[in-house]
Amino acid sequence: MVPALLVIMDPIAQIKIHKDSTFAMLLEAQARGWTLHYAEQRNLSQRNGRTLVQSRPLRVKDDATGWFELETTEGGPVDRFHVVLMRKDPPFDLDYITTTWLLDQPAANGTLIVNHPQALRNHNEKLAATRFPQLCPPVLVASDMAALERFVDEQGDVILKPLDGMGGTSIFRVHPDDPNHRVILETLTHYGRRQIMAQRFIPEIRDGDKRILVIDGEAVPWGLARIPTKGGIRGNLAAGGRGVGVALNDRDREIVATIAPFLCEAGILFAGLDVIGDYLTEINITSPTCIRELEAIYPLNIAGTLMDRIEQTIAA
Repeated sequence: MVPALLVIMDPIAQIKIHKDSTFAMLLEAQARGWTLHYAEQRNLSQRNGRTLVQSRPLRVKDDATGWFELETTEGGPVDRFHVVLMRKDPPFDLDYITTTWLLDQPAANGTLIVNHPQALRNHNEKLAATRFPQLCPPVLVASDMAALERFVDEQGDVILKPLDGMGGTSIFRVHPDDPNHRVILETLTHYGRRQIMAQRFIPEIRDGDKRILVIDGEAVPWGLARIPTKGGIRGNLAAGGRGVGVALNDRDREIVATIAPFLCEAGILFAGLDVIGDYLTEINITSPTCIRELEAIYPLNIAGTLMDRIEQTIAA
């Protein structure tokens, strides 16, 4: 059996292949002889209860001057594919939720969706970490500005961030005596109408926001510490952070072991944990990144390990 793979992603013409994890997955799948098809969210539909897709056969090559070729569009049911890589980046908006609803049908009919659409719907990446309070720093999720101000006063040094952001967008560090903290709260909460996350500042961010990749409950043995620019608080590579490879330590492995049963039970085959110092801060499941960066530093084939697990799952 030659596996047939459908990838749902952002426009492939706009990706940066040197750091795109989806591209790494596609290169590996193609190297194994899999057939690849490409689609975006807008190409999905449903008729008479069956989810359909207008997709295009895809070939990829690791060449920054021309990294993909698309053939003529083909229409058909999504469940004709053995596996779907759901790799659309946030924002996690109504279009994204609708896509997960549409993917429920092929998932129920035997197509492996990575990650499972119900898991994508049910587990906000920032809130998912709070399922494990023993692993997290003190945290408050609220829209009430008085409650948030009290939290800032109690903790003294706090990170504020929206629940639906990515890449380090709209993250603020505030202190009780910060003259701007009230306007920051007003802006992030839309004047008390939207919940945000307040999290005690972790000074170890100076050593990096460590991304740990987890495949079917098992961690890649090295992580990528994303170190902020001088004087900054955001380690995200998209926000100017610098990636440095690091071996996982005992605390990292303890965090992974604690979370692994939850990931496996929820159908989260591929996850990216964010760890600062001794604390878990996020569980990324929509489109975790850093495959290419880690493979450039260490003798790893992370995409290969993921495809091994996918092959084993669809064979079973």
